[in-house]
Order: sequence, then C-alpha cells, then structure tokens
Amino acid sequence: MPSVVIIGGGPGGYEAALVAQQLGAEVTVIDRDGIGGSAVLTDCVPSKTLIATAEVMADMEQAGRLGINFADAQGDAATTITVDLARVNERVKLLAASQSADIEGRLTRRDIRVVRGLGRLGKGGGAGGGEVIATLPDGTEQTFHADSVLIATGARPRVLPTAQPDGERILTWEQVYDLTELPEHMIVVGSGVTGAEFASAYLSLGCQVTLVSSRDRVLPGEDADAAAVLQDVLERRGMNILGNSRMESVTRNGDAVAVTLVDGRTVTGSHCILALGSIPNTEGLGLEEAGVQLVDGGFIRIDKVSRTTAPGVYAAGDCTGGFMLASVAAMAGRIAMRHFLGDAVQPLDLKQVSSNVFTSPEIATIGWSQAAVERGEIEADVIKLDLAGNPRAKMQGITDGFVKLIARPGSGVVVGGVVVGPRASELIHPISLAVTANLTVDQVANTFTVYPSLSGSTAEAARRLHRVE
Repeated sequence: MPSVVIIGGGPGGYEAALVAQQLGAEVTVIDRDGIGGSAVLTDCVPSKTLIATAEVMADMEQAGRLGINFADAQGDAATTITVDLARVNERVKLLAASQSADIEGRLTRRDIRVVRGLGRLGKGGGAGGGEVIATLPDGTEQTFHADSVLIATGARPRVLPTAQPDGERILTWEQVYDLTELPEHMIVVGSGVTGAEFASAYLSLGCQVTLVSSRDRVLPGEDADAAAVLQDVLERRGMNILGNSRMESVTRNGDAVAVTLVDGRTVTGSHCILALGSIPNTEGLGLEEAGVQLVDGGFIRIDKVSRTTAPGVYAAGDCTGGFMLASVAAMAGRIAMRHFLGDAVQPLDLKQVSSNVFTSPEIATIGWSQAAVERGEIEADVIKLDLAGNPRAKMQGITDGFVKLIARPGSGVVVGGVVVGPRASELIHPISLAVTANLTVDQVANTFTVYPSLSGSTAEAARRLHRVE
C-alpha cells in the first residue's frame, strides 16, 4: 500500500487526503492549526459568515423602496437598524470551529491519520521512500515514511514594519473576529479582493468606512466595468475611497488609529484592517534542501498536475500562489493524488476557474476577460447586458449590475463571462458550465430559463451574440 503524507490540513490538504485514501493509499495529515486551515478557521468561512450578516443589513436599507416599514412595540416608526457585533462574531467563530470538526471527523472516519504538529521534509525528501518529520506540541518528533508528500501549508497576511497589527485596533483580516463592538470608523488599507470585501461588509454593518487604494480604482485586478459599478455603489452608500493613495505607515494613539500616506496626508479612524496581500508558509519545511524550487517571494513552483521540482513532492493551495482560492487549492490537491496514484487526471486549467468577490453587489468571473480581448490575447466578441432591464431585478429593486458574455467569433463558443449583482456567485454557474463544456451562445440562449429570473439575462445576452450566417 503506497504511503502519502500531507503537510497542511486546509482545502488542498484534506481534499487530497480523501482522494488518496479512496485510491488505496495509507494517508497521514500533519496539521498545525486545525483541519480546514485558514480557509475554514480564519479566512473564507469566517469572512463569508460575517458578510452574510452584512448582506441582510444591506437588504434592509432597500426595504422602504419595496414598501416595507418597521415599527416598534408602540407602533412608532423604527428608523435605525443596528448590529450586535459580539453576537455576530460569536456565531462566526462557532461556525468555523464546527466546520473544522466536521471535516476532521470525515477524515478520521475514513481511517486517515491526523497528527497535530509542524511537518517538514526529512531524509529523502519524500522521493520514492523519504521521510517526513512532525514536531509535536510537546516538542517531541515523530517520523513518517512517505512514498509521496503533498505540501499544502497555505499563506498568512502580509504586514509591513511600518504597519504592525496589535490585534485590537490595527488588524489583519484574521483578527477582526475578536471585535465585540462595531467600530466607529474603519479604515481599510488595500483595495484588492480582501480589502474590498471587508470595506463593503463593514459599510453595510453601519460603520463609517475609508478605503485606501494605491491604484486609481477598487479591485484593479477585476473586470473594469464590474469595478466601476462597485465603486459607484460604495461611494453612493457613503464610503470614502481614496484612490492613488499609497500607505506609508499605520500608528495607534490610544483609541485612535492614524494611517499616514506617502504624500503626507493622514487619515484618522478608530480601527484599521490591513489587506496587503499574503506571504506563503514555506519556511522551515526543508523544501530547498529537497530540491523544491521557490519563486516570487517564497511560493512553490508547480506544474499543471501539482508536481514540484523535487521527485515525489507535490504542492497545492495558497503556498503555490496563483489563484489563491479554496476551490483551486482543493482541485490542485485532488489532481496531485490522482496523478501520483495513477488515476485518470485532467491538468488544472485556470481558465475554467470561477471566482467571486463577496462585496455588495457581488462580482463573479470565469474564463477569458475583456481586458485580454482588448490586449489582443484572444479574438472574441463581448456583450454586456445591464440587470436594470431584467423584470426580476425590477421586482426586487435591483438597479446595479450586469451580465457580460465573451464568445469566440464564428463558432460562438463561450470563453468567459462576468456577473455583477446579488448572488453573482450563484448566477455565474451556467456561464461556468458553458466555458467548461465549450457550449455556444446559441446553446446557452436556447436553454429554458425561469420567467422571471435574474438568470434570464444570461440567456438574453447569449441571444444578442447570435449571428445569422
């Protein structure tokens, strides 16, 4: 029976473990912080749980337009909706812990050994019968034989010497769940996905929010039309967005936090979230000694089947850079184990990865982008259809958002798409199916949709790309 040792219990690790066990391997998972990793314990699950509460608050802002009024027990009009952040964060942490326990229980029921400790490559580096060493919580070491090793150690928030988190007022995105009172003024430094999500969430929860962006707009890496819609919505709702404003330092003075910009301006608030990117957890693993090449600030170099440059050593998840998504980590881990154990495997194709920004409104994308079309990287037709004309959107009071389809000329094969609107993370799925299955715009257009529905706009956009030969 082949033996597999997985270092790291996040999505890349635990999904790989399940596949390896299913294919007949003896599997050990060495994990430091808790099964599920940061995705479950400090990042994806907690943040999206917090955002779920923020979504309800955002919906309440629109209630009056739909004819809904609030009144107290005496029948007087209620004009203020507040959030109990202590209860919200208590629920966030409870759900994260419960999800972690559920995943660990699934592993142990499948006879997958879970070891608490710090793993590193030992003699042989995992290549055809190497060793993996786990340093246990009591300081002792345990050695495991491994025919193959998967590194899935994730990443952590990047901080700067001039902006050090204190866990109380200056926070990384992993530390916000200890807040018990809603901040008076939250400053978010960084306008990428993480920064935009937290800025949008705290705005909906009732905070004054300032977003500091080093670029000229929010979400510089996303579809430009989508980012423009989001920025317009956030500013209309009262967010102060400082574009082309690079942070120099963050300091605390009592109950106040000051963010100093490189041009000398200072922004003062009660709290600050640092959303400055991620650093891979690849130190102290014995990687370079084993021949594993590190690139771009410590990320592990892998190929499309998750192999590193060292024989028998694979890697998956945020420690490899690229699309730092739980879904990508999980798929890369599964692919690694299928490849090692001889099962049929399809290399990872990042053009088939659907992703979502959980702001209000959400932004979901798949495949080739309009920017790539404009740069001449692919020849394609692009259509954008605003949701404002959709009958279901009118019923729900939705005025912002759109569906965008990108299709090859001639064949009409769908190669990309963008959805901006409520629950865009759900609405992107039919476009993802079209991209993955090489469906044409006519096939999408001729598939029945429910009337009225937001997804009807996807079919309508496809109809507008139909060409009469």
